[in-house]
Amino acid sequence: MLPSELLIYRQNGETLVPKKLTIDDRAIALATDLINCFQDYLGKTQGELNQKLTQLEGNSPDYRVKRGFAHLLRNNYSTFEIISPLEPQSLRQLVFAEAAKTTPIPHHRSQIIEAIAHNLSKELNRIVVPTEVERGIYADLQENRILTQFDPPLPDALIHRYNLSQVQGIFYRASHIIINAYRNDPGEYKLLFRYLKLFQLMAYIEGDADTGFTITIDGPTSLFKPSTRYGLALAKMIPALLHVSKWSLQAKLQNRDPYSGNIRDGRYSLSSDRCGLISHYPPGKPYDSMLEASFAKSWAKVNTQWQLEREVDLVPLPGGVMIPDFRLVHPDGRDFLLEIVGYWRPEYLKKKFAQVRHADIDNLILAVSERLNLEKAGVKFSDLPTRVIWFKDKLSPKAVLQVLDD
Repeated sequence: MLPSELLIYRQNGETLVPKKLTIDDRAIALATDLINCFQDYLGKTQGELNQKLTQLEGNSPDYRVKRGFAHLLRNNYSTFEIISPLEPQSLRQLVFAEAAKTTPIPHHRSQIIEAIAHNLSKELNRIVVPTEVERGIYADLQENRILTQFDPPLPDALIHRYNLSQVQGIFYRASHIIINAYRNDPGEYKLLFRYLKLFQLMAYIEGDADTGFTITIDGPTSLFKPSTRYGLALAKMIPALLHVSKWSLQAKLQNRDPYSGNIRDGRYSLSSDRCGLISHYPPGKPYDSMLEASFAKSWAKVNTQWQLEREVDLVPLPGGVMIPDFRLVHPDGRDFLLEIVGYWRPEYLKKKFAQVRHADIDNLILAVSERLNLEKAGVKFSDLPTRVIWFKDKLSPKAVLQVLDD
């Protein structure tokens, strides 16, 4: 994300409009220049890199955009390390102790450094040259750290990250946020809720997977004492929201007027239809097994009105719960839960089928691998109140559709 001084937005009445770059030749050229600069300074100090970045800014009116790109590249794609033969603080103590033995005359400096390098060569059992000691004395200062690794993003990926960061900055001073997550794949809800918990946001969730959820979040300025840390946590949630297919967001803001210093109320709204933002967060582990992944891939190629949804809600069972692998939903309102039973221990299978037998579920479909030794597991299908599909290596969508149409 970007620090407050690099955020660019304009006020349209009470509405804040953050700056977003269009992915055109001009923006790509700016991003490419910054990426190339970091690549050229691989192995050099952060201070040297910063000097070059200042030169690249020049008198350009886009200096804040360039600084924003540089900030993102420095903090998200670069690794700076302390390179020193010893921990710098210990090395300084050695140098100062050696210097105290002689008269502090400037030309003694090289002799002291050479003596330290000689002693360290014996201690570390490798050759330590004087220049290593020179660089290592203050290697722990920020400007002396070495750029040891740089993972260059594509220019358009950097622009997307910049646009997202500008939007995230809006929420540093939010007082109240309402998110409407409409009818979506339940797996998307679960990923969003997981991030809400991860960032320890104060959220109130209402609704269900069938109608959607309304999420009300307290912003940092709603606290007794505004918290910058909480504002950053709230901003980190925005990329997770982008993994939800259909949503809208309304936020109330409190920003300080740059001229009068007074607090002004503001508003900001965003929706999945018009945001144009790209998340850099991973979507989470998509499937628990190759069986599920293969079935979902095959289903996507089938021409049917039945919609396949991933990760449905918990289904209560006697003595436990079950999270079916998929839910199949028809536009006419019918829905079925699909559980794929592939490779499990006999004890697990026996318990699982006993639970299903005593559960009040009339829309569950069990897809069972023929490779399972169910006789050994003590499983009997004669009294199961569910539909059963048998498969060998892969579960066929055609077999599932036949059961759905019965």
